[in-house]
Amino acid sequence: MYAMICIRPDIAYSVGMMSIFLANPGKEHWEGVKWILRYLKGTYKFCICYGSNTEGLLSFTDSDMAGDIDSMRSTSGYLFTYTAAALSWQSKLQKCVALSTTEVEYIAVTECCKEMLWLKRFFKELGIDQEKFTVFCDSQSAIYLSKNPSFHSKSKHIHIRYHWVREVLEEKSLYLDKNSTTATPLHSS
Repeated sequence: MYAMICIRPDIAYSVGMMSIFLANPGKEHWEGVKWILRYLKGTYKFCICYGSNTEGLLSFTDSDMAGDIDSMRSTSGYLFTYTAAALSWQSKLQKCVALSTTEVEYIAVTECCKEMLWLKRFFKELGIDQEKFTVFCDSQSAIYLSKNPSFHSKSKHIHIRYHWVREVLEEKSLYLDKNSTTATPLHSS
């Protein structure tokens, strides 16, 4: 758990899934933990690298659809980078059962934007000035829903608390953009 929280965002989802079964682990859960340990052993030379040739604070969010087969809830995740290195990350089970992939991604965007606003204020207190704070999402439908405050018949079931993101985007406190599908290679020392 320490490695996930402090230095290894790449294992956040796996550790989170294993943590669900801490009260009553079985043999298959122990096998999952051993898989995580083997992964850490094989990637111990990977590190977080800070550089100065990137745009500053960026955020990326994604989610799965009904990944928890017991409760049918989805998992949201986000990653914040500053000068190309991971600064903050989270992988968490959503609080409600979503009815569509758009809703799942929309909830993930909202949670990510809340963290981005906090980091924006934190950076301002530190004297780090940045013009534009962008959240990247891979769901075009969630981006459209976030940017269009009109009534949508297919989204009327989404809890009102998640529509908060529309106001933030309208005020231009943050920006939401489509995530590129090109992968960035990991750095090895």
